[in-house]
Amino acid sequence: MAPKTKVFSLEGKGLKLDTKEDVEVHIKALREMDDVEEIRLLGNTLGVEACKVLGEVLETKKLLQIANLADIFTGRLLNEIPQALSHLLTSLLTLPNLHTVNLNDNAFGLNTQAPLVAFLSSHVPLQHLILNNNGLGPHAGILIADALSALHAKKEEARKAGKQVPDLETVICGRNRLENGSMTAWAKAYSLHTGVKEVKMVQNGIRQEGISHLLTDGLRHARGIRVLDLQDNTFTILGAKALATVAPGWTEIQELGVGDSLLSAKGGVAVANALAKGGNKKLETLRLQYNDITAKGLEAFTNAAKKALPALKKIELNGNKFSEEDQSIMILRELLEERKEKLAGEVIMEDDWGLDSLSDLEDESDEETEEEEEEEEAEELREKLLEEAEEAQEEPVAQEDDSEVDAVAAKLAKTEI
Repeated sequence: MAPKTKVFSLEGKGLKLDTKEDVEVHIKALREMDDVEEIRLLGNTLGVEACKVLGEVLETKKLLQIANLADIFTGRLLNEIPQALSHLLTSLLTLPNLHTVNLNDNAFGLNTQAPLVAFLSSHVPLQHLILNNNGLGPHAGILIADALSALHAKKEEARKAGKQVPDLETVICGRNRLENGSMTAWAKAYSLHTGVKEVKMVQNGIRQEGISHLLTDGLRHARGIRVLDLQDNTFTILGAKALATVAPGWTEIQELGVGDSLLSAKGGVAVANALAKGGNKKLETLRLQYNDITAKGLEAFTNAAKKALPALKKIELNGNKFSEEDQSIMILRELLEERKEKLAGEVIMEDDWGLDSLSDLEDESDEETEEEEEEEEAEELREKLLEEAEEAQEEPVAQEDDSEVDAVAAKLAKTEI
């Protein structure tokens, strides 16, 4: 006899549910499932009244562990979504076993983030947050990150009360235009949630200063992180140096994704040399495509793979600046093939092993190298100026009296630029 399913699904049915009558037809089975552990509503569009009814039902499902609410507001008006979302998330707050929430592909943004912030700051059982492609922007991004910081305080409070409380382990927040503006808040959140194991923040328009801040002030504290994917943001030499500084401390990391991130030639070497220190012995997958890595960087990654990355089985290098005939490529191919034969076992997933296709490599040119060196010098100068500015802010400054301040303000008002 087949085991009774504990999943309720309306996945991909394309239903447009507005009223109580609309939704009742489809949730009769859910009402009868006292032991439901997972609900999948993705791929439908839900109105305010339908969400109210669903919320009332979900509130009774105390064994629910996973709620997939991705793509449930397509075609809805901006003023509908906050109320509809509130009905659902308020009910989820009452569920003591709900550890995973997926809200991908819902247009939240600044105008509709309030119910989400209220939920994230309060749901102590939360372990896995999946929040991809929601149009947040930096301002809403700050509010989400601050909510996660508030959640940490709630988790700590519950622990002090003697309750068993899980860590926040997964944060997937990509394609959300988080940009540099929200990185201080995100760095703080990660500095608190030190038990995080998987972080994916791809394609967020984060530039080098933000990346550096996120890594050095935030993710540096995630000592047990296993998967980090920051692809399709902008590192340059500044972000690459930050990554090189913190990466040796991630002793549990298995997958590192920094492809399409403009590491730069020198940045590539810096990251490779960091990995060669031997602190990342569990690293299996390394994504480095389209990073302006040159033959020198390639050689450094090859040396790291041979001497310090015994678990490495997949490395992506397409779109960089060296020849496919480079000796380091041949060495890497042979190394990974040897490991596959030795470690892969009987069932081999070929995509998990070896090099990616190298169909889009570029040749390094002297002109490009000179331009890059100029850019890197500018980055180093900017980094120095930022450090000096931070030091200056920390120095005590004598407060001028009001009359002096007013005089300065009057002078500035008369100044024309």
